[in-house]
Amino acid sequence: MGKNQKSKAVQPPKPEFIFQRKNYLFMFIGIAFIALGFILMSGGGSDDPNVFNEDIYNFRRIRLAPTLVLIGLGIEVYAILLNPHKKRN
Repeated sequence: MGKNQKSKAVQPPKPEFIFQRKNYLFMFIGIAFIALGFILMSGGGSDDPNVFNEDIYNFRRIRLAPTLVLIGLGIEVYAILLNPHKKRN
């Protein structure tokens, strides 16, 4: 009788990570978009404070770089909300 009770004992659940490989892949892609956006925003300054440089207002710094940062943040939110444990039918 003692032998049967030991075999029927409830095993503790195996610890499992919340995020899986797919989540981390999307997180790294989002971080890459954000980093690329900030890199594209950098520069455009002038060494001489008396000279105004028009490059600060070009398309890359005003439109493209902030768009990449926002896309990266959206990818990060998706990566956090993605449920890799969900089974498809």
